[in-house]
Amino acid sequence: MKESSIAVEVKNASKTYRSGSEITVRALDGVSFKLMRGEFVAIVGPSGSGKSTLMNLLGTIDKPTSGQIYIDGAAVDRMSGNELAEFRNRKLGFVFQAFNLVNGLTAEENVELPLMVAQGGDRRKKADDLLASLGLGERLKMKPTQLSGGEQQRVAIARALINNPTLVLADEPTGNLDTKSGEKVVQLLKRVCSEKNVTVVMVTHNPDITVECDRVIHIKDGRIEKEVLKRKAK
Repeated sequence: MKESSIAVEVKNASKTYRSGSEITVRALDGVSFKLMRGEFVAIVGPSGSGKSTLMNLLGTIDKPTSGQIYIDGAAVDRMSGNELAEFRNRKLGFVFQAFNLVNGLTAEENVELPLMVAQGGDRRKKADDLLASLGLGERLKMKPTQLSGGEQQRVAIARALINNPTLVLADEPTGNLDTKSGEKVVQLLKRVCSEKNVTVVMVTHNPDITVECDRVIHIKDGRIEKEVLKRKAK
């Protein structure tokens, strides 16, 4: 395994929270794994298993109580708040169950938003080209309320990809969609991994949509219970 092919490495990461003066809750307990570039990974487990805590750590929203997290070779657990904010905008993309689009902006304007922070250049052309590649070339000027749920999620995926991130985190991306639209979104995420060599981590409660993933990580009680390799990582 070549080090350069590793997108994410989590080393013995634990996260504890204090509840009251005496009770300590261990949300994650010594979790370790590596994610390859271009890999499509699902994280599954019951409520309270630690999935959300792990996603917060991968998304640099929170830091582990102990252990290390490397993304694109950078030790994010050691970064300051300002460093994390810059890193997050350059290296990470986020897709949410509720889409989290700005209703007052058009599709192309929503996709442009991360570019306004990260860089100059022809933001509009880059956003339009990306939306067109996701089948939304005729929806550029439409606002979220004029789009279907599946189309809104595709706009959200385009926004997550606009800065060419190393890692995209998708939190229940099909949760607000019907079965057919959800399947299309999962196929799109799979395509993104293959064509753009982006690592996608998807949290889901729906085991049916994990069939397209390269790997499924099962979490229970803050630990990795098992990993199922669906297909060989790239």
